[in-house]
Amino acid sequence: MMPAADAYVPGHGNRRFGVRAYDLDLDYRIATNHLSARAVLEIEAAEPLDQVALDLYGLTVTKVKVGGRPARFTHRDRKLRIALASPVKAGSRLSVEIDYAGKPRPMPSVFGPVGWEELTDGVLVAAQPCGAPSWFPCNDRPDDKASYRFAITVADGYRVVANGVLAGRERRSGRTTWRYVQAQPMAPYLAVLHIGRYVSTAAGEVEVLHPRTVPVGVGTAFERQADMLEVFTGLFGPYPFDGYAVVITADDLEIPLEAQTLSTFGANHAVAGWNNERLVAHELAHQWFGNSLTAATWADIWLHEGFACYSEWLWSEASGGRSADELAREHHRKLAALPQDLLLGDPGRDDMFDDRVYKRGALTLHALRALLGDRFFDMLRDWTAANRWGVVTTPAFVDFAQRYTKGDVAGLIARWVYAKPLPPLTFAG
Repeated sequence: MMPAADAYVPGHGNRRFGVRAYDLDLDYRIATNHLSARAVLEIEAAEPLDQVALDLYGLTVTKVKVGGRPARFTHRDRKLRIALASPVKAGSRLSVEIDYAGKPRPMPSVFGPVGWEELTDGVLVAAQPCGAPSWFPCNDRPDDKASYRFAITVADGYRVVANGVLAGRERRSGRTTWRYVQAQPMAPYLAVLHIGRYVSTAAGEVEVLHPRTVPVGVGTAFERQADMLEVFTGLFGPYPFDGYAVVITADDLEIPLEAQTLSTFGANHAVAGWNNERLVAHELAHQWFGNSLTAATWADIWLHEGFACYSEWLWSEASGGRSADELAREHHRKLAALPQDLLLGDPGRDDMFDDRVYKRGALTLHALRALLGDRFFDMLRDWTAANRWGVVTTPAFVDFAQRYTKGDVAGLIARWVYAKPLPPLTFAG
């Protein structure tokens, strides 16, 4: 059996090749939840290959071509295995075209159902960490980033939102095709699709797509998004993509979720108040930490969630609320009262979304801020610039941060990230 590409999501991904580009052409019938699709993948072999194994769940493959010629394939156990007419060498490029169809549904996982989800009147995709195969064939690894092109055809009257920039739309016979281009590399789990009856409201440089019945301006949790973007650009460096949008569904959602260039919220998250406002800040911060800079493996998820959680505290501080120090003290007290059995640098599949990962990750950064002093934000801006659209690890972060202090960064990370007992907190002041 082939070793798992990532131990946290066994059965997903393949390290024998990488995908450089996805071109997805989807025709979706909302009333019957039926999808007819074609995916063209540009693949590069990392080692000699005689087959390509992709992830795809719950949909029926009808035809496959490699290099424009029909290819033999099998599709079972959530794996689409495509035989190559002749073996190829490492470094070879292949164009793989896949026709498929069916009624998409969420993908079962140890995290619950993830991926494609029907709403009361529309669709959303929430794929983190392993739901991308619920709607397109992919190499489902967080470190396998590619460019994307989307063409999504739906009935008139519905708005389609996908990653990247809206590149055009064409209307024909009561149906509209929406085209999006995501030029910057993106992990499959960050690919997103929204179909709904949305209107668009501008909030500075942020576009908000929402039902007419859900207010998004003054007096809501989304009121200060433009200010958040300005604050985070100052702290973390230039916004890494061509635009940012927020989609608010008509349905209530348990939690919001980031995707590259956009975030998803439920109508319940529009209600004013700190708990929702911090979530708006959290998802925006993921554009830098998680989307532009993506952890090589899920074991390093603190590099996403710790940074996004700390961004909530930074926004509070910048916007006249409680300081990061005050919030750090509060959450350190709370964590100290909880079991000390979580290893931040490898929390395990069952605990990767445990709130302790978020809060302890944020506290780690606060402790590092105390160590680096005034150079902390210089380091963050340089870190995001040096790794823009790339893949990161904790050891690489340690080596990078060490350049900004004579203090012991490795020792600090060892205590906070690679040991279970909660260390005492040094405050940034």
